[in-house]
Amino acid sequence: MTTLLHRVRSTAQRFGIDISRYPASWAGPQLVQLLRRFEIDLVLDVGAHAGGYGTMLRRSGFNGRIVSFEPLSRPRAELRHVSAEDPHWTVLPYALGAERGTATMNVAGNAGASSSVLPMLARHRAAAPHASYTGEQPAEMHRLDELWEQIVAPGERVFLKMDVQGYEDRVLRGAGERAAECSGIQSETSLVPLYEGGLLFNDALEQMQSRLGMTLMSVVPGFTDPRTGQMLQCDIVLFREDREDRAAREEALPAARSAR
Repeated sequence: MTTLLHRVRSTAQRFGIDISRYPASWAGPQLVQLLRRFEIDLVLDVGAHAGGYGTMLRRSGFNGRIVSFEPLSRPRAELRHVSAEDPHWTVLPYALGAERGTATMNVAGNAGASSSVLPMLARHRAAAPHASYTGEQPAEMHRLDELWEQIVAPGERVFLKMDVQGYEDRVLRGAGERAAECSGIQSETSLVPLYEGGLLFNDALEQMQSRLGMTLMSVVPGFTDPRTGQMLQCDIVLFREDREDRAAREEALPAARSAR
């Protein structure tokens, strides 16, 4: 049976609007190749929406565990449906942030795909009127470091994916020292302010490269203003290189420069 989200998505696509939660242009096999290279056992899918990201991972060949977090009831129902037959895919009904408590989620009109704890700015609404907020829903908020031992088995290599509409820095703060235990991170980032107080591209890259010591591996195109063609959001994908990888890369830099 066709779900409500599928009907809304099909209608929107006839008008040139994509409401996928993860970037439609993202090459799943490339991501899974990176996950394999860095021997990732577990993907923490924060802001899972209706399960599009997890489905993409499975279709691209990732066989490890997935733990998806989705606080909104309607997309979570579809997420549970698509993950029901997968014994290695767990769904938790939580938002993640810097503090434990109850948060108010602003529910977006594009089937909830642009929902956020943060207020949406006028620039976002102008570029995507269909994504404007239509209501509110309470959500149970947790810190990732408080849940870590319940969801991560000893020795598992973790990849943290965040699609939380400007709330990424709060998720990282709530990860505490556990953020340094992640082998890789994928984070949606805004190139211009779209949510009040939301994390922007340069700050996100600085945090993950300087504070967490990760190396940028890919930039994935995302939400673009249909009026101007300007990209407003993208995903950044980073991994923690081991010493041998880093040494090889640094050794290659002088040769690359001299060849120009």
